[in-house]
Amino acid sequence: MAENVLVTGGADSVGRVIAEAFLARGDKVHICDVQGEALAQTLAANPAMRGTLANVGNRADVAAVFEAARAWMGDVTVLVNNVGVGGPRARIEDIDIAQWQSTLDINVSGMLHCMQQAIPAMKARRHGVIVNFSTGSTRTRLPMRTAYVVSKYAVEGLTLNAARELGPHNIRCNAILPGAINNARMRKIVSDRADALGKPLAEVTQDFLQYISMRTMVEPEEIADMVLFLASNGAQKVTGELVSVSGNVEWED
Repeated sequence: MAENVLVTGGADSVGRVIAEAFLARGDKVHICDVQGEALAQTLAANPAMRGTLANVGNRADVAAVFEAARAWMGDVTVLVNNVGVGGPRARIEDIDIAQWQSTLDINVSGMLHCMQQAIPAMKARRHGVIVNFSTGSTRTRLPMRTAYVVSKYAVEGLTLNAARELGPHNIRCNAILPGAINNARMRKIVSDRADALGKPLAEVTQDFLQYISMRTMVEPEEIADMVLFLASNGAQKVTGELVSVSGNVEWED
């Protein structure tokens, strides 16, 4: 059975790969993103896909996204809460409260806004899948990134509690915990550190990989594969799980 899929942050990187994977599977796909140019490019490359410019931290924007999605494909049956921001880099005592709040608004409240829009129809159908994105950093912890890590712990709490509450309605809710993703953002982080330290890029890359058991980054397609599995019949009894796709991140600094 084809699903009606909504992917937040679906215009680039992992979000786009996930959205295109669902589309290739034969599902209807609606995406939203705060990046207008990236959204336009992704929709132009995928004529069967629809999308809406939106900031998920804004409740009215989220309502508009779901209204647009329902208008052409019907109720959302699979929700992928992919949007997340890195938040401020600062010592705990120096965290800017406005940046702290913005991180929580997008990373946590944004997911709640989307879930509140999707759940009533999922309950009525007795069918629904929700996949939220956390991070492997909730397992390693990450100094100077407290706002980000705290927000992602909250995502995991939201996911686990939702799985318990929604299970009797045949709605499954799981979270993905990615590790170091081989995307433009991660490559820039490695490149910037290499420049700052005056070291060769290959050496700094290996420094990043030394705390990953499999000594490799994760490809966006591998994360998409896990999301599609969690939304498949093969995962009918998989709910309330925090699924790491990281090669086993042991530590990070």
